[in-house]
Amino acid sequence: MKRNDNSSFSARLIMLALATLVVFVSGVNTQAQKTRAAINNAAATIQQPLYTDYKGVRLGMAIEEARTRLGKATFSDKDQDYYIISETETVQIAIDAQGKVKAISVDYMNGTGAPDPKTVVGADLEPRPDGTLYRMVRYESQGFWVSYSRTAGPVIIMSITIQKM
Repeated sequence: MKRNDNSSFSARLIMLALATLVVFVSGVNTQAQKTRAAINNAAATIQQPLYTDYKGVRLGMAIEEARTRLGKATFSDKDQDYYIISETETVQIAIDAQGKVKAISVDYMNGTGAPDPKTVVGADLEPRPDGTLYRMVRYESQGFWVSYSRTAGPVIIMSITIQKM
């Protein structure tokens, strides 16, 4: 009979160990699911760029293609092209050593024709005490940043810049 008591005790001990193992594994699995959910949520909240080009000209594009899209530059050299689009709009295209677009900067006089800050940097901007506006958004994973700025004063200039990091 003593042998049965030991067997019964051993069986209960094994059952308890298995139950503990099931609870532990279940807890680890639950934690893993929570971690996966957190990673998925973080990936979903990575901001996608709102403003990535100007009239079809994008960072990394060959300058020849950019020139095809924008036409003849008002001023051009090996480092940049400058265009006067209208009386109120100008654009500068910076060129890297490989002949690719590395930055695009658009200026709008008195805000005429300028896009809303929310469509450029994803937020409405509160003016600073001096009346200026500024916000930069970095897209580290994509290797560039976008900024929106507005000057204060009698002549207001809104500038939007896209530049490789």
